[in-house]
Amino acid sequence: MKTIQGDQLRGHLETLILSVLERGEAHGLEILRRLDQAGCGLLHLKEGSLYPALYRLEEAGKIQAVWEEEPRGRRGARRRIYGLTSKGKRELAKGRADWARFVQIIGGIVGAPA
Repeated sequence: MKTIQGDQLRGHLETLILSVLERGEAHGLEILRRLDQAGCGLLHLKEGSLYPALYRLEEAGKIQAVWEEEPRGRRGARRRIYGLTSKGKRELAKGRADWARFVQIIGGIVGAPA
């Protein structure tokens, strides 16, 4: 199966991020890992696309970010841990409804079974 990359995700990236954060807080690379895993390895998202989306979501109050207290037994810099807010949960529900409607409309046009 062909991989899914940047341009194909435009307009859906924020809903995808909110969806993986619904499963629990995560740092940026963990979010990428969850997206890759959920996409069965066919979703290729780069950090250069992820972080601007995270910043937009944070600015809009849909997610919150905190610096982790300590590296938790690993070496390296502290990471920002992202979590879903109440506003983000509402936006996720809206994004899922929008997606279902999009699939229904486009499926009807291209002849896919409903």
